[in-house]
Order: sequence, then structure tokens, then C-alpha cells
Amino acid sequence: MRSVSEITAPSSDWALAASIGLNTNILEINLINLILVLGILSYYGKGVLINLLENRKRTILDTIQDAEERNEEATNKLQKARIRLQQAKVEADEIRINGLTQMDREQRDLVDAADEDLMGLEDSKNYAIRFEKQRAIEQVRQQVSRLASERALETINNCLDNQLHLRMIDYNIGLFRAIKNKFD
Repeated sequence: MRSVSEITAPSSDWALAASIGLNTNILEINLINLILVLGILSYYGKGVLINLLENRKRTILDTIQDAEERNEEATNKLQKARIRLQQAKVEADEIRINGLTQMDREQRDLVDAADEDLMGLEDSKNYAIRFEKQRAIEQVRQQVSRLASERALETINNCLDNQLHLRMIDYNIGLFRAIKNKFD
């Protein structure tokens, strides 16, 4: 079986490498190279790596500080919103109580107005009844008076003769002259 170095490089090259004094074992070379690269990187890249880490640390700290500030601001806003919510609840309760009070007051006013209207209608009805009653009584009186006058006139006409009739006329004429003289 062939080694990895024989497969990757022609054998004539290995003879040249052996004469210069190079190590041809790939596993040993890689480990040495890796140690050399890490040593160089740690020596020269230490400052760059520290700067990168410091920048990353600052970025993380700034992000954390910004997040804490936003958290505090959000907490303050939440507290203010809760206070406004409580105030809104209190105002809503006041509005509801005022609305119920106003509704009760308006209901009482409506009932009172309806009672007043009912009393006014009752008074109007009673007035109309009294008026119609008085009118009916007056009509009855007029009819009774007319009938009484007609009967009296009929009775007088039946009982009076011409002579009595002339005396009555003279008597009434005398009364009218006395009244006329009194006013003159």
C-alpha cells in the first residue's frame, strides 16, 4: 500500500524533498503548520481579534442598554395607559350614572307633564260638560218660559174681554210715560 504522500506527489519529487531536508509526512507537517498559523494569528491577530471582540461587546452592551431603555419606556407607557384606562372607567361610570339620573329625571318630567296634560284634559272635559249642561238648562228655561208665556197669553186672551184689554194697554202706556219722565 502506498502512503498518502506517494499518491499525491510523484516519487521523483520526494527524492528532491528528502535531499533538502523537508519533512514529507503530511500529518506531521499539518500539525506544525497549524501550530505556526495559530501562533502567528495569536501574535499578529491578537489586536484585531481583541478589537473585534471589544466592538462586539460594545454592540451587545449597547443593544442590551437600548433594550432596557425601551423596556423601561414601554413599562412607563403601560403604567400611563393603565392610569388612563382607570380614568376612562371612572369617567364611563360617571357618564353612565349621569345618564341614568338624566333618564330618571326625564321620565319623571314626562310623567309629570302627562299628569298635567291629563288634568288639563279633565278640566277641559268638566268645563265642556258644565257648558253643555248650562246650555241645556238655558234651552229648557227658554222653552219653559216660551210655553208659559204662550199659555199665559192664551189664558189672558181667553179671559180678557175688550174692555179689560184696553185698560191693560192704558196702564202699560202710563208706566212707560212715568219711566220716560223719570229719565228725562
